[in-house]
Amino acid sequence: MGVDVNNKSWIVYTFMVVVTWGVWGAFSAWPTTHYGYPDQWIYIIWSLTMLIPCYFALRGQRFDFSGKAIFYGCLIGFTGAGGQLLLFKTLAMGAPAYLVFPIISISPAITVIMSLALLKERVNKLGSIGVVLALLSIVTFSISSSDGQQANGLLWLVYSVLICVAWGVQAFFMKQAANQGVHDSSIFGYMTLTGIILAPVAWLMLADKGASYPLMATLSTAFIQLLNAVGALCLVMALSRGKATIIAPCTNALAPVLTAVLSLIIYQSMPGFWAFIGIVLAISGSTMMVYSEEKINAVKATAAL
Repeated sequence: MGVDVNNKSWIVYTFMVVVTWGVWGAFSAWPTTHYGYPDQWIYIIWSLTMLIPCYFALRGQRFDFSGKAIFYGCLIGFTGAGGQLLLFKTLAMGAPAYLVFPIISISPAITVIMSLALLKERVNKLGSIGVVLALLSIVTFSISSSDGQQANGLLWLVYSVLICVAWGVQAFFMKQAANQGVHDSSIFGYMTLTGIILAPVAWLMLADKGASYPLMATLSTAFIQLLNAVGALCLVMALSRGKATIIAPCTNALAPVLTAVLSLIIYQSMPGFWAFIGIVLAISGSTMMVYSEEKINAVKATAAL
């Protein structure tokens, strides 16, 4: 189905992705820092909030139970959910969101590298520069952590890189699944299912299973994680109505920017010189990579007409 150029609703949905994911990123650590809410409970609540957008994604759609859909759905779901579980642990350690989310935003570098190696795809000059900037950002974040002021030394950086890798792999197989004709609503359904499957793992990781927390801790967690889930649904809706060449760069670059800005305002904490350079490099690199890839796809689509 082609994109309806007269349908401008994609603008609204893209804006909602940036806002929901940007605000979610800034407040992700709020329940832990203010109520001591464990990251395992945050993950469990997140997995349940996924059911809400999943209902809207699957409404009126046929769920794909083919072996191909199950394979890609589970692979995409577990890499995504595993990254989420590790993300909540990273934020619970006290790692600053204004550093964590820009690192995660360079996950397209992993996708590009896998596409080059496994699909023999080519990347243009802009994409190559984006990959280099993304890798350089990891170096600068490492330098910024060498002073020992960041949470748990370099451990938060290692976790952030692992999340970046997991979500980069996830994006690669999302692309593969689309190429194989698996509908995105079914993929989203498997993402929800795998997220819930890992909830018992999070439960087993709880240090104090009988601990009680204020009701506001649970309610604030549910609201914050619902922003994450709704943002994912809005992204699907935006891409079905608009051009990926515009939507993808906006969501991959602007959401981390909003997270960084809000985090600096809320927590009154300014990054050091190397951390600031890392933020700029990560966001610039992610924007270049995504824009480059989508530009190549647009050229291919035009040539096929």
